[in-house]
Amino acid sequence: MTDMNQKISTHFSLKEMCRSQTAIRQGIDNTPGPIEVECMVKLARAILEPVRMQFGKPFSPSSGFRSTSLNKAIGSKPTSQHCSGQAVDFEIGGIANDEVARWIKHNLDFDQLILEFYDGEDPNSGWIHASYVSTEDNRKQSLVYFGKTYALFE
Repeated sequence: MTDMNQKISTHFSLKEMCRSQTAIRQGIDNTPGPIEVECMVKLARAILEPVRMQFGKPFSPSSGFRSTSLNKAIGSKPTSQHCSGQAVDFEIGGIANDEVARWIKHNLDFDQLILEFYDGEDPNSGWIHASYVSTEDNRKQSLVYFGKTYALFE
């Protein structure tokens, strides 16, 4: 049985990586299995903890793990890395999303880094999507998503 209160890293818990208002409202079980928990531990240690240390501000993911049922309920792609525990969406209050994304791009190992719904006119627009697979399999793909199209994030 999965202990949802367990810490997966110094500053992040399994519970906050699985929290979903949609799951609560619709009665969807969003409990990960052991493989997904292992992936979230890697993700938290490779991405979330270094970001927390660099910027020195607490933050909590807005979206982490999604069960297949939850992923379908919110209309996300079946191939979403959120379903495997390999992806997280977040923002840090008071720090521009593009600043955080640029730091991740230049300092961390990641699979995919996307500034989602980012508007260059407003540095606080959208959010950061980051994924981590493994040191050997990360694509280091960095993109900006505008709602219908993607562009490279330079």
